[in-house]
Amino acid sequence: MTTAIAVEAQSARKDYGSGQFAVRALDDVSVRIEKGSFFTLLGPSGCGKTTLLRLIAGFETPSAGKILLGGRDITYDPPNKRPVNTVFQSYALFPHLTVAQNIGFGLQMLGRPKREIAAAVDKMLALVQLEDFAGRKPQQLSGGQQQRVALARALAPEPEVLLLDEPLSALDLKLRKEMQRELKRLQTETGITFIFVTHDQEEALTMSDRIAVMRKGNILQIGAPREIYNHPKDRFVADFIGETNFLSGTVEEGAIRLTSGDLVEAPTQGRSGKVTLAVRPEQVRISGAGDPGSLAATVADSVYFGTDTHCHLRLADGTEIVARLQSAASGEAGLARGDQVSLRFEAGAAQVVDE
Repeated sequence: MTTAIAVEAQSARKDYGSGQFAVRALDDVSVRIEKGSFFTLLGPSGCGKTTLLRLIAGFETPSAGKILLGGRDITYDPPNKRPVNTVFQSYALFPHLTVAQNIGFGLQMLGRPKREIAAAVDKMLALVQLEDFAGRKPQQLSGGQQQRVALARALAPEPEVLLLDEPLSALDLKLRKEMQRELKRLQTETGITFIFVTHDQEEALTMSDRIAVMRKGNILQIGAPREIYNHPKDRFVADFIGETNFLSGTVEEGAIRLTSGDLVEAPTQGRSGKVTLAVRPEQVRISGAGDPGSLAATVADSVYFGTDTHCHLRLADGTEIVARLQSAASGEAGLARGDQVSLRFEAGAAQVVDE
């Protein structure tokens, strides 16, 4: 069964300026985003994720390549001719209008009948759970409530695609986590394709069906959150998505000989010579000194984070490895600086990554 594609970029490129002053913000990017999915563009500032979003929205025109929506070429269509809405970092609510009037504003501009607007507003108020706030003004709402109004206003015309440009960045940590769950709920209930831009890897992992990791105008890897996290293609992806230990070594008879002299089992995938291993901190296990088949290490530091304790360990050559341990784990969380221990990696945890 063929999956319907909502949005497709074909060899999209975007240059700003010309000649020696030209800056390439997007470099030959191709991506297909499935209809009804929650798709996230993830990467550091300046990687091109917002530029790609603006090409889809119609706020920018590509220097080369195409943008398709539902298989139709919309590369040069103006924003108002695209069934696409955008939610920005700033809520941009009208302060003189009530919540209900803000939500219905876009429909009013489209010339929809009053009865249809009223029904759509009621539906959106229920969807974002703000029925009791319909008559309030934006300044009478919390940041999270204002964000819900902005979402309701964008969803009211039932666009084919909703673009979200770091909409949670202005919220505090607790509220941001609540809104992550809220966004995913809204996407699931409406079935609308969401394309979300963020530099926050936790947001991407929490909400997305698929993630595209970007860097310097390119997409490095596309996959489901678990795939991206557990099987990063290169060092940048492994480092950007969560915390990672990187170990240098050399391929030796199907295993990796670390610079510390220890031998680690890992899939070498036909590689030879020097390689880099990536291991997540939560996949490192600590046991007593002298444990057979383990790596000898010294505790350099132990940092308590509440739910977790991060143990910084040093191998014989000074290579540092961080182990993330549940703080409830007896003994391990109480390790002291200078303690001699053994460490091992969970089966399949060590991944060879490209530099």
